[in-house]
Amino acid sequence: MQKRPLGRSGLEIAPLVFGGNVFGWTIDEATSFSLLDAFVDAGLNAIDTADVYSRWAPGNQGGESETIIGNWLRAHPGKRDKVLILTKVGSDMGQGHKDLSAAWIERAVEDSLRRLNTDVIDLYQSHWPDPNTPQEETLRAYDRLLKAGKVRAIGTSNYDAALLEESLRVAEEKGLPRYESLQPQYNLYDRSGFDGALRDLAMREGIGVITYYSLASGFLSGKYRSKEDLSKSPRGKGVEKYLDARGMRILQALDEVSARLGARPAEVALAWVIAREGVTAPIASATSLEQLRSLVKAVHLTLSAEDVAALDQASA
Repeated sequence: MQKRPLGRSGLEIAPLVFGGNVFGWTIDEATSFSLLDAFVDAGLNAIDTADVYSRWAPGNQGGESETIIGNWLRAHPGKRDKVLILTKVGSDMGQGHKDLSAAWIERAVEDSLRRLNTDVIDLYQSHWPDPNTPQEETLRAYDRLLKAGKVRAIGTSNYDAALLEESLRVAEEKGLPRYESLQPQYNLYDRSGFDGALRDLAMREGIGVITYYSLASGFLSGKYRSKEDLSKSPRGKGVEKYLDARGMRILQALDEVSARLGARPAEVALAWVIAREGVTAPIASATSLEQLRSLVKAVHLTLSAEDVAALDQASA
């Protein structure tokens, strides 16, 4: 499976990233292990998580996802060299606010390294903008981590074009490391946040792009077509906003392309993101081996120009 470079980081990732937000939330450790095994066996190599996953679930405090990944690595020592571990810092872990201060990063990275049972994080990402911390302070903290060998590259998530451009300017002017990747929300429905200035900037600067919510919280799988369907999953309540005329138009286009290709709507939706110029890889999660096998099929699915045009038009 051909891997794609992630900016200038030297990291290369397969064209689909496993979303670890489900570990310790909607699936237990044993299921997580079986899915991670199958993911690697399929030739895929990048696992995305965050320190805050899944703090929102009753009884959780954050770190559950990283801990499960770390336990998996401990149980399979040979797997560490086969995977890239992508995690994030900066979410509220109890301090009451988004936090990219140097003091917090230096504390949080040690917690993530311990939970992940690794001595280096391949890609360490700023999860959210922190308006109270200068970008220079954040980048200097990352510079120390890179020089100490605790992280291999840095990225950011949820930055708009202005913030990303400012961070690149600060890095250039101060001789600091730059963000080599960007993680925006992007899928057939949610296009406006990335298409345009942000996409243009990432492509111009050669920044890798790893999209999240690539299936719009499962909406693009086609299993949510009415308000009655929202009870099918714990994520259902986040899908209601897609149940409008545009959403139905997108589902119809997915149904038509899926029928032509003998594929599932989710596979086609992911294949569309994978094929988008400027995207390195989408993130997608699975809670069963059947779902994972479907995700892997998306990597090998080729959309025709006609298919892409139909999906572009429906989602415009």
